[in-house]
Amino acid sequence: MTLMDLHGWRESALIDGAWVPASDGKGTAVYDPATGARIAVVPSLGAEDTKRAIAAAEKALVAWRACVAGERADILMRWYALMLEHAEALARIMTAEQGKPMAEARGEVVYAAGFVRWFAEEARRIDGEIIPAPRSTQRILVWREPVGVTAAITPWNFPAAMVTRKVAPALAAGCTMILKPAPETPLTALALAALAEEAGVPAGVLNVVTGDAAAIGGALMDSPVVRKLSFTGSTPVGRMLYAQAAPTLKRLSLELGGNAPFVVFDDADLEAAVDGAMLGKFRNAGQTCVCVNRFLVQDGIHDRFVERLHARMADLVVGPGTDPRSTIGPLINERAVVKVDDHVADAVRRGGRLVAGGKRERGLFYQPTLIADVPADAKIARDETFGPLAGIIRFREEAEAIRLANDTEFGLAAYLYTRDIGRAMRVAGALEYGMVGLNEAAISTEVAPFGGIKASGMGREGSRHGIAEYLELKYVMMGGL
Repeated sequence: MTLMDLHGWRESALIDGAWVPASDGKGTAVYDPATGARIAVVPSLGAEDTKRAIAAAEKALVAWRACVAGERADILMRWYALMLEHAEALARIMTAEQGKPMAEARGEVVYAAGFVRWFAEEARRIDGEIIPAPRSTQRILVWREPVGVTAAITPWNFPAAMVTRKVAPALAAGCTMILKPAPETPLTALALAALAEEAGVPAGVLNVVTGDAAAIGGALMDSPVVRKLSFTGSTPVGRMLYAQAAPTLKRLSLELGGNAPFVVFDDADLEAAVDGAMLGKFRNAGQTCVCVNRFLVQDGIHDRFVERLHARMADLVVGPGTDPRSTIGPLINERAVVKVDDHVADAVRRGGRLVAGGKRERGLFYQPTLIADVPADAKIARDETFGPLAGIIRFREEAEAIRLANDTEFGLAAYLYTRDIGRAMRVAGALEYGMVGLNEAAISTEVAPFGGIKASGMGREGSRHGIAEYLELKYVMMGGL
């Protein structure tokens, strides 16, 4: 079986219910990062095509927002069921274009489907309020209404989950959506859209535009019709979008860069901390926004932690995601490999001790790398690595750990391991992050509000708060009663 045989496979953009090429016929190649082979060519849309998608979303909004919540919920539940039914095909598409091991891709499909189910359920719970009025002849009503036409720009590292985490709440709320997936991984988004169409999502409610980021993004941000944008990506791009949103006063949800600390105190359960370190650092080859970027380990447990982590890393297998033995797939592109190499060289040059790895392998593969005695001013401590590199920084006192952990402009996720409940509460409260994993490294779930503070963005995705990002409040004063 080839990729072309898989259910949901598309190499066309989706506008107003039609699968279309770019108006000028241009295309963008998609490559397998494990082999470098070209696996598809998708349309390279520009501003005019994007304007057609916006017009389609505006036209479809009238009927979709009028659709009763139960009907929207039923359509989303059918989409959820189709995702699970075709989970293996989606996972194969994802691994082909993104590179992650098939086991991780299968897990992501289930995770992504969870957002569709959650927000299908939340569609039925968009409740209003009745506020006591100042006069007996009045009633005050508060309604929650869809924002309107929305847009989403998604990243390449989780090409399924980042789509459903944005699209599902928008559709559940009664909004329509223009989705622009990452150029590296458009195929998963297109396959998901095909399944949504099969589930009964009407024409124009979900549009998928692939191609030139600047042209598509510019058209989305310039349009007064688009009332909200959700973006997951780098902080510099997030700042640019923030500025571009000002003229039309768009609502924004921004999930931006991270610099996650993983703090291990002397009293931590060592095996639990190492288990968390393996999951928090090496999932998706370290290419996640909540991946551990810096390990802060207290003196008393430092050497044992390094030794145990080193031993566990020896079990990691670097290879293509299609090989069932692989646990570390390729990095997404050459820039990613160069960045990891640079962070390794910088840490060693500054006095870090290379314990394991430290070299790229063939193509875009990089050895899982462990560096101890990393100084706090090394690049690995200041800049998001996005690769399979674990750098260990030693600390002595609790206050020092908090200071080091917070010494960054970012505030997405942090991790903390201790068995002292007082310390757990103190440090979790002192960490300047939107999310804290306390003796837990797997913090992403559809039932909780995902998001950061400071330069890591604004807004939340998942949970009941996720659908609120796509709703406006309307206050109605009734008089003459």
